[in-house]
Amino acid sequence: MKKRQIKVLVVDDSAFIRVLLTQILENDSEIKVVGTAEDPFDAREKIKKYNPDVLTLDVEMPKMDGITFLKNIMRLRPMPVIMVSTLTHAGAEVTMQALTSGAFDFVAKPSSEVKEKLQELADDLIEKVKAAAHCNAGVLEKSPEKPQTNLEVKQDRHLIDLIAIGASTGGTEAIHSIVTRLPDNLPPIVMAQHIPDVFSTSYAKRLHNESKMVVQEVRSPQKLSYGHAYLAPGHMHMTIKVKGRGNNRTLWADLSDADPVNRHKPSVDVLFDSVAEAVGSRCIATLLTGMGQDGAQGLLNLKQCGATTIAQNEETSVVWGMPGAAVKLGAADKILALGKIGGYLISRL
Repeated sequence: MKKRQIKVLVVDDSAFIRVLLTQILENDSEIKVVGTAEDPFDAREKIKKYNPDVLTLDVEMPKMDGITFLKNIMRLRPMPVIMVSTLTHAGAEVTMQALTSGAFDFVAKPSSEVKEKLQELADDLIEKVKAAAHCNAGVLEKSPEKPQTNLEVKQDRHLIDLIAIGASTGGTEAIHSIVTRLPDNLPPIVMAQHIPDVFSTSYAKRLHNESKMVVQEVRSPQKLSYGHAYLAPGHMHMTIKVKGRGNNRTLWADLSDADPVNRHKPSVDVLFDSVAEAVGSRCIATLLTGMGQDGAQGLLNLKQCGATTIAQNEETSVVWGMPGAAVKLGAADKILALGKIGGYLISRL
């Protein structure tokens, strides 16, 4: 039996981009572009007509901006939406808003370097459209404004030296939902999220502004401190190293420009492996929603060192790729719903 094709509607005010994205997507036999639209009003009628499985949506649109249209879609006709975003600071801010508003993921908008990076764009777009078509759409529909109870811990010193978190697709909101609930007297938190460089800067600022703890993007070697969370930059691996001995022992975040691991830089496996070497059992590690399997082997290595390991469950993951791979490896001590992970971290301290 022939496999049903994934129906995609391409929405962009640029005729060139509409043609380019259509050609890229229809090069894959599993995808069918059922239509294109030049503005949100045109798109609204074609959504009714074609009933697409996935929408690609330009961030900057005439007549109605992409964020407003996205919010209308998620309210009236929820579906996986992939934002097409410019790799600029302004584009990063708007894209972060889109992810908060329920977008599945984003791809970089073709620029003047389109010929040099066309294959990279094509591979990224096709992979994300396929993942979007089979994602847990119910998670995307939930309101990001839903209030959650903040967590507290009485002790100021713990048997745990470090908390490590890794994520990919859906991870910006998953990490946000955990970190913004945590108190400011916890051991250092180190985080690897698959995200472009300019986007990681905006994301770290958002986390910092909405958290009790200090959140910062690591741009140079950084000594780790209690009450702080550290995000890997979008173009470098982050590793954890030990300096000094005894009472002078300190943990540091360092950066590496080595090749991508599992096709990613930063890689969760690189972070987790360095954490295992630095602190061993004195760690709690969590692997959240994301495509692929980055972080699964690293989580297993941490478990084998005696660390406490957690995988997000399938029901609350946008994509149960990375945590699902960890579960298959037997790498997770606990498989938890997203809303329960923060509380479990506190209980383990």
